[in-house]
Amino acid sequence: MEVRAYLKGARLSPQKACLVADMVRGLDVEKALDILSFSKQKGAKLIKKLLDSAISNAENNENADIDDLKIKSIVVNKGLVMKRIKIRARGRADRIKKPMCHIEIKLSDNKDKQEVKDGTES
Repeated sequence: MEVRAYLKGARLSPQKACLVADMVRGLDVEKALDILSFSKQKGAKLIKKLLDSAISNAENNENADIDDLKIKSIVVNKGLVMKRIKIRARGRADRIKKPMCHIEIKLSDNKDKQEVKDGTES
């Protein structure tokens, strides 16, 4: 069983989001929530919220046991870039880029692999 959750247009640079995603990639859900809740980065708060959403999707839609869930993958993609102008001296202007990112989390409980090993496919 595999469950997904998306966050599109997060006001966070993809580079900063990747740093947080690397901390929890491949961990159990409980351990990942602990790491994210004690991290001070902005991306940790956004990814924790998204992980909570994925957990509730698994619990409500798939009737999955939360203790068995593991983070299968976290993908951080580049999103839109807002372009703003900062006024400078002598009639000049500097361009300010405000990047966004898209984050996708996939959770798995690895029961599909166990069924294939046992030969009891459904």
